[in-house]
Amino acid sequence: MHILDIFKAHPTTFSFEFFPPKTDKSSSDLFRNIEQLQVLQPSFVSVTYGAGGSTRERTHDLVIRIQSETNLTAVSHLTCVCHGMDDLASILDRYASSGIENILALGGDPPRNLVDYNRGNDAFQHAAGLVAFIKSRTSQAHPRGFGIGVAGFPEGHPSTPNRLSEMDHLKRKVDAGADYICTQLFFSNADFYDFRERCEYAGIKVPILAGIMPITRDTNISRMAELALGARFPARLLKSLDRCGDDPEARERVGIHWATEQCRDLLDNNVRGLHFYTLNRSDATRRIYENLGVKDSVGLRQA
Repeated sequence: MHILDIFKAHPTTFSFEFFPPKTDKSSSDLFRNIEQLQVLQPSFVSVTYGAGGSTRERTHDLVIRIQSETNLTAVSHLTCVCHGMDDLASILDRYASSGIENILALGGDPPRNLVDYNRGNDAFQHAAGLVAFIKSRTSQAHPRGFGIGVAGFPEGHPSTPNRLSEMDHLKRKVDAGADYICTQLFFSNADFYDFRERCEYAGIKVPILAGIMPITRDTNISRMAELALGARFPARLLKSLDRCGDDPEARERVGIHWATEQCRDLLDNNVRGLHFYTLNRSDATRRIYENLGVKDSVGLRQA
């Protein structure tokens, strides 16, 4: 289903994100979790992308499997890094021929194993160029082209300390043809509301989806902050986690409660969509739904 049709059908969207597994066993485990989360009836799911190496192929394989073996709409991530123009065209043609209608276009970071990688070899240095290229890939079979999402950063992107310039970059991505914005994870809703208001002030009118990642018993918050490009942890949250001591179950309860209250407040304030970073697990997301008093996304839309 094209993302524009999803937004038309769902005034509030609920989506889940997965990353491609590295082994056959983890692939089987992941698909069991995807099948469990399918019961929650998300609007769509997305799959992350690692430039270069085998991760790229695993992304494609997982997206195709979701599309063919479930009733879910799959969105594939795609980055600028490590790709020339012909390479990008080939990837997009392959997705189109497989029935994939939606792409999340990202600037991306070079793989860690490519030391001193020269970005000058890439077709595009920034996501806005990739968005415009994806937008141009129409055909007789798919005249509307791909649905396109881009990333937004409520707390600010670390490579753009000037927040005014950052909003200009985001506006360029939207003007190039992006259909929606999916934010990086955040733990303070005030950051999201300010970001949403600044988008409106800048003339950005596309749907903005809020990225939610519950802290669980296995979560390393320092690692999370690194992966999330510097996510901020409110003092109240840190104090609550500190009180848990070495009790992993208590830590998970605190994390899921915090994420639940974030979702409750966001829904009360007319968020356009909630996007859950699942870390390839189903339990935390399912418990958030239970805490909100519903069995699936249909219940949340009606609340």
